[in-house]
Amino acid sequence: MRVSIIGSGAMGGAIGRGLLASGFPPGDLTMANPSAGKLIPFAKAGAFTTCDNRDAVRRADIVILAVKPWLVAGVIEQIKDDLDPARHTVVSVAAGVSGDTLCGDIGAETGIYIVIPNTAAEVRQSMTFIVPVRESDTKSVAGLFGRLGNVMQVEESLLPAATTLASCGIAYAMRYIRAAMEGGVELGFRASAAQEIVVQTVKGAAALLSREGAHPESEIDKVTTPGGLTIRGLNEMEHAGFTSAVVRGLKAGIKK
Repeated sequence: MRVSIIGSGAMGGAIGRGLLASGFPPGDLTMANPSAGKLIPFAKAGAFTTCDNRDAVRRADIVILAVKPWLVAGVIEQIKDDLDPARHTVVSVAAGVSGDTLCGDIGAETGIYIVIPNTAAEVRQSMTFIVPVRESDTKSVAGLFGRLGNVMQVEESLLPAATTLASCGIAYAMRYIRAAMEGGVELGFRASAAQEIVVQTVKGAAALLSREGAHPESEIDKVTTPGGLTIRGLNEMEHAGFTSAVVRGLKAGIKK
């Protein structure tokens, strides 16, 4: 299975680096980008690199469109004559570009998928959503992105919610971590130590919830003794609107 990623910016680059870190054969990966500078690390890693999108398509079985949403139509116009429905599968990771739009722009009966990962793909911890728009080889697409973390197949109508939970959610989680770090500094830790403490604590919380049957409230109950410090801290956060702020932020992150 040969993969070409058109666009080597934040998302395309994260996918490429994550695939290489997963052991994906460098010789089967092509990275395309109009600026050659971003391609240098991939070339050093053994991937094929090019500034010609059509060349990238000709080298691939799976073509990943990792460009800004407003550039997708132009890229498709460049490459569609090189797409072979019997061979190629097209994956768009551009948020907000609908399946109907992709089908209309591509035209031929090529397999088409919308896939929404997040930037944690780089460290193989992405939460990735897959929408089969025009199915061809869902198993291969899911297996490819499964190298980068967890994969969930969803209906296209759920993509806005999925994006705010998992893609925007990376930024929301980072903002909590940053706030906790600032609190740690105020409490007497150096910033570097506070970051180490908070990051490991968040990793621990996530690991606890990764177990089958786990629920946040049951884990909270384990550390909130009657009259204790943890419940005081939680109540202060709730008085300041913590849960409401999170929910409002998630809802604000959905594209209208």
